[in-house]
Amino acid sequence: MIRVTAGVSCKRLFSFGLPMVWGALAVAYKLVCPLAQQNGLRARIITSAVFFAVGTGLILQVRHALMRELREIREVAGAAQRVLLRPVPPRVEGLNLAAAQLSADRGAVIGGDLYDVVATEHGVRVVMGDVRGHGIAAIGTVAAVLGSFREAVHDEAELGCVLRRLERALGRHLRERARGEHPSVGGEPDHPVAEEFVTVLLLEIRPDGEMWVLNCGHPWPYLLGGARAQPLTAAEPLPPLGPFPLPAELPAVSCGQLLPGESLFLHTDGVEDARDGRGRFFPLAAVLAGAVATGPVSPRSVLRAVLGALLRHTGGRRPADDVAVLVLRNDRRPVPLPPGEPVGHRARRLT
Repeated sequence: MIRVTAGVSCKRLFSFGLPMVWGALAVAYKLVCPLAQQNGLRARIITSAVFFAVGTGLILQVRHALMRELREIREVAGAAQRVLLRPVPPRVEGLNLAAAQLSADRGAVIGGDLYDVVATEHGVRVVMGDVRGHGIAAIGTVAAVLGSFREAVHDEAELGCVLRRLERALGRHLRERARGEHPSVGGEPDHPVAEEFVTVLLLEIRPDGEMWVLNCGHPWPYLLGGARAQPLTAAEPLPPLGPFPLPAELPAVSCGQLLPGESLFLHTDGVEDARDGRGRFFPLAAVLAGAVATGPVSPRSVLRAVLGALLRHTGGRRPADDVAVLVLRNDRRPVPLPPGEPVGHRARRLT
């Protein structure tokens, strides 16, 4: 650590030391050089040219040093953000994955959206969430929720218990943030931090493809299969985490099976809320239907189709809200049916 700090200090000293030397030479020229002491027109022109050259060099050198330091800061910040919202693996327990995020803040790698996919002994568990707002404060909330999820999914056998862990982690984070920002307020309910919330979708895919979901105010995923794109379920979601306590009972919703060859498209509301120049919302359902009808469906092809259509819809502009999408496809081998069960039998999704 001492060596790294010393190296950074030496680099900064060299970057800003050279302009200081140039400045010292310019002052020495003015005080020592006989030509600089003369008042003739020729002497004044030469002196002005010297100071102009030195001033230009100073500005360029300082600008170059600042730009280099800014690039280094952005690289460090980007690496830290990528560790927080780590890239999803291309394959988890027979599920092929692809994910992407667009931040509404210029220069930020991630924003207020979060997602992760973790293989556990209880099945593959997925989280997709959206923190109210974006920026540095939202990134802190993302860290709190994701950190709790990555521990809870291994410890808790029930999705409801995982959700309660997320709720407690969010509550602790908001209380600590309120005390840090306004110590005199003490995190009272009327403080702005107390009004923040997070929409969360928890999904569990078991080895046989059976899906269980808990939804706290988040958009429902789309099921892609058979050249169709339809919402996974129309069940009433729970309120977002934050403003209201969770109910005493948290039964997960059964959404049938994700059969081999079928895909799920998870997203945040920044996708459907994106508008074009005439104020029209992005037609996500129609774009997904077109993506699965034109050819073989893969997570990457669906991702490219949706993001390409989204950028065309907004005219290439940065989205007004953070955007996150996650596509997973079941490429597991079909599970043999039990003896006597009719072909085509499967648990149906809620409508």
